[in-house]
Amino acid sequence: MEDQNVLIKVEGLSKKFCKDLKTSLWYGVKDLFSGITGNRKERVLRPKEFWAVKDINFELKRGECLGLIGHNGAGKSTLLKILNGLINPDEGKITIKGRVGALIELGAGFNPILSGRENVYNNGAILGFTRKEIDDKLEKIIEFSELEEFIDMPIQNYSSGMKVRLGFAVAAQMEPDVLIIDEVLAVGDLGFILKCYKTIDTILPNTAVIFVSHSMPMVSRICNKIILLDKGKAKFQGKDVSSAIDLYYSRFATNDQNIVFTDNSLKINEVKVVTSLKDENGLPQLNRGEDLNIFLKIKLLENIEIPLFSIFIYDKEQRPVAMLERNKEEDLFIGDDKYITFTVTHKEIQLSKGVYSINLSIVSRKRKEPIIRSNSMASFQVIDKEQIWPSFLLKANYK
Repeated sequence: MEDQNVLIKVEGLSKKFCKDLKTSLWYGVKDLFSGITGNRKERVLRPKEFWAVKDINFELKRGECLGLIGHNGAGKSTLLKILNGLINPDEGKITIKGRVGALIELGAGFNPILSGRENVYNNGAILGFTRKEIDDKLEKIIEFSELEEFIDMPIQNYSSGMKVRLGFAVAAQMEPDVLIIDEVLAVGDLGFILKCYKTIDTILPNTAVIFVSHSMPMVSRICNKIILLDKGKAKFQGKDVSSAIDLYYSRFATNDQNIVFTDNSLKINEVKVVTSLKDENGLPQLNRGEDLNIFLKIKLLENIEIPLFSIFIYDKEQRPVAMLERNKEEDLFIGDDKYITFTVTHKEIQLSKGVYSINLSIVSRKRKEPIIRSNSMASFQVIDKEQIWPSFLLKANYK
């Protein structure tokens, strides 16, 4: 017997695209002709084609929130557009019950020359609500969006944040059976974002939510099911949200050296995080509260004095979160082989759970002139049970 609480059922869903426009148009004509004649062959990749989404399967019940995570180009937005009916799949079947509210692209579904109020009625009608039902919800939508002064202004004059406010207010206050939310919430200010998540908590018991975000604390906050996409395929799927987030961090950590500037007076031979724990891809891991040890090996190519070293820590979104303080007079020396080797230690690291990269800046000791600047010299992962928003989880005593 079919479970009546299952609002979304996806079976073997696949979608392919072509990298070349002319080739894509030609394939489209051939597929159209094959469809008319009934000679459509098995859907296999042709030259220049690739699977944007491949063999995705899941069920989502009322009261469940599915997080879709993965790096850019993993297939998240393609999957959402298929679910929302904007594009058709090449393979597979989708069954969705009830009304669907979607917030998948900034300003999508809005007519730019109409006012905010008129667009509310348009969106409500698309969702299948009568004018009276929209009338009853209009004041709540305007109040939630905090756009009372601007509701009769054309949408084309709205800022990106204002569009997000109105779009989410319509999608949430209409209380759809299925709510699809893409990364657009990242555009709003923090106060409004927090209000959105509180609203999601309120409507979730009666709704099935699909949520896409690059912010892992947000995913951890509201999702009870998760799919990690990589090149269109589900690399991890299930209810263990924390494990999926750890895999996301380790899988997409970058270790490529990126020399931004150098005067060629020295060479960075090695920068690595020294730890006894590593993941399956070789990414160094340490538990929050352990010591962070960074080993550096530098070779002098010219006869210069020992320079000053600055080590910066960046989070996964490449935002600077910390700088490791250096001694005014580092106890370093140049070996007979022209190498400088040393280890920098930070005691009892209090960074929160996640993957971090190390950037290195080296300047001359006297004039402070730049010698070399390099990004993403090494990466490491902090392991912890708790996923939080801020980058630091500082020790404190409450009395």
